[in-house]
Amino acid sequence: MARKDTQNALRRRGISDATIDILLSKYRNLKSIGEAEPADLVALGLSNDEAEHVLKAVGKRKKSSKKAKRSSTAAPAAEKVEFTEIVKTRPPTDMEEKLLTMTEEMNIELSRRVLSELASRIDGFDIPEDRIKLLLKTTHQRFEKHRMDANESAGILAAQSIGEPGTQMTMRTFHYAGVAEINVTLGLPRLIEIVDARRIPSTPMMEIHLLPDVAGDVDIVRKVASKLEKTTLLDIADIETDIVNMKVVVHPDAVKMEQKDITLEQIQEKLNKERRLRGLVKIEDGNIVISSDEPSFRKLQGIVQATRDSVIQGVDGIERAILRKQGPEYVIYTAGSNLRDILTVENVDKVHTTTNSIQEIYDVLGVEAARNSIIHEATRTLEEQGLTVDIRHIMLVADLMTNDGDVKAIGRHGISGRKSSVLARAAFEITATHLLHAALTGETDLLDGVAENIIVGQPVTLGTGAVNLVYTPKRKGANQ
Repeated sequence: MARKDTQNALRRRGISDATIDILLSKYRNLKSIGEAEPADLVALGLSNDEAEHVLKAVGKRKKSSKKAKRSSTAAPAAEKVEFTEIVKTRPPTDMEEKLLTMTEEMNIELSRRVLSELASRIDGFDIPEDRIKLLLKTTHQRFEKHRMDANESAGILAAQSIGEPGTQMTMRTFHYAGVAEINVTLGLPRLIEIVDARRIPSTPMMEIHLLPDVAGDVDIVRKVASKLEKTTLLDIADIETDIVNMKVVVHPDAVKMEQKDITLEQIQEKLNKERRLRGLVKIEDGNIVISSDEPSFRKLQGIVQATRDSVIQGVDGIERAILRKQGPEYVIYTAGSNLRDILTVENVDKVHTTTNSIQEIYDVLGVEAARNSIIHEATRTLEEQGLTVDIRHIMLVADLMTNDGDVKAIGRHGISGRKSSVLARAAFEITATHLLHAALTGETDLLDGVAENIIVGQPVTLGTGAVNLVYTPKRKGANQ
């Protein structure tokens, strides 16, 4: 960390400039300050209270040797507890315990998730111990190779890695199985929707899975789909207006009603709930008759309109539902989305049912589910275009969008608009407004980031710009 960065970090923690100058006369970064003892800081000229305040603000760190920690006799027990805590859903398997012990003996470090994945792949095979050690060594080399350097600009790399393939994406809409009513936005428009955190997608849709014991029965799946799909009276009946007798006669289509599993009593009940039709609906000779209670053509026209628009069956927001066979089971795809109500429907698999509306997932299931949805939707959108982006870049974007507990857009109303740097905000959008507001409120730009340093024409604090080089010339007459 460059000296300027350390100064700014200490200022943000409420430490005075005089104290900062004293600290930086001996220490180079926050880590070295945090590892110091109070007596060390007092020796530099700070009071006891100042030393305690500094260590509290920086975060007291314990000095530890990784090598000693690995070779400690108590290490395996501590590691086992940590392993169980991270896996959470289950205790470690015998193979995971074996791999963990072997990594300690080989003095190498691997992520617990990597060890778990490795164990699941080799468990059940008779592999000699020396081959397993070679596998662990190779895995460790690959793992270290993929780690990012401390001063690497992760955000810039992620933006470039997602933005560059974005220029090659098409702007098209995909139609499901020749059904014109159901389509889903793909390509660049969909990627923009995701990063903009749109509350309602341009083409909301759901993928509804049923419980395994009924998912293969096409009749049951079709009945569930018909109950979810919006069904109006016009979809299942013909409507006739009798002007002479001032009434509306509904002639149900028996075949369509059987397909939708709807009865005359159900239609009567739904129509009677309509404010303009309440108390006027009767069943006569297998038909629904709605008589006007006053001799008015305006009233009759209102009855006709209310009858035509009446929704007899369906979940709010679900306009259309179709079936698609995927392997041994049938899956329902819908035009429209209503995750909260769909999850309460009988026979619906609550674990695998999903929607492409990230905001709806956040409202129903929470921010962690929304983060996973952002990663899944962005990855799938890119893969459908034949583009490969390392998932860690997408995960970084998803973490940034959700780390405050809600879903924020990457734009002037979200992350870019909340940057601390005035110049970084002005470089994105509405430049004059940002600069004027900053001038009126007296904002200060510390030039910490990439964009603002490029704007003012100085090196960014990354790579060679992250360190300060000091040259002390030799004095004349000094020993060579």
